[in-house]
Amino acid sequence: MRITVFGGTGPTGLLLINQALAEGHEVVAYARMPAKLPSHQRLTAIRGQLDDALATGEAVRGSDAVLSVLGPGTNKAEIPPLISGYRSIIAAMREHGVDRLVALGTPSITDPADRRELKVGLMVTGIRKFQPMAYDAIVRIGQTVRDSGLKWTIVRVPLLTNGPKTAAINVRAVGDKGGVRLSRTNAAAFLLQQAADSTHIGAAPFITDK
Repeated sequence: MRITVFGGTGPTGLLLINQALAEGHEVVAYARMPAKLPSHQRLTAIRGQLDDALATGEAVRGSDAVLSVLGPGTNKAEIPPLISGYRSIIAAMREHGVDRLVALGTPSITDPADRRELKVGLMVTGIRKFQPMAYDAIVRIGQTVRDSGLKWTIVRVPLLTNGPKTAAINVRAVGDKGGVRLSRTNAAAFLLQQAADSTHIGAAPFITDK
């Protein structure tokens, strides 16, 4: 497959790109600082900001799927552009006929299948209280993806760790039995799997290590 990755210079994004290359895919990585990306004959790096419609279009044109690991960090100045950035990505996908979008999210994005889960609820409450800009951005990104009209999947993750890849990943709703941690390697593997898997189209699974 030809896969476009947004947010590929972060820890999870780099794992995603390396896994995609290891599986033989062609990867296009859109980044502000392409020097952070690995060098590989099947990796094309495109430099650009999220508000650059032409560069975004170049990145998604001809791809089978778009995988986004974009999300708010601690720099408040970088949070507002994420929302408009997702709109730009979606517009480019529509323009170039690319309809598969897999986006990383968190339980701050709710799902009708969710039920009460104390630890997850405390995490969401903490983000909403202490990082309200990040919380608002996550929620708005989730709604933007849902309203896109694309074949979307929002992969919701809990606390990310540097743990190993495990034999199985617990794919569940909030409130189902499971832990509240996920290795970045498992997150990358699940995101990549969704590029060619239609099981969770139009859904927001919550994934954990166990």
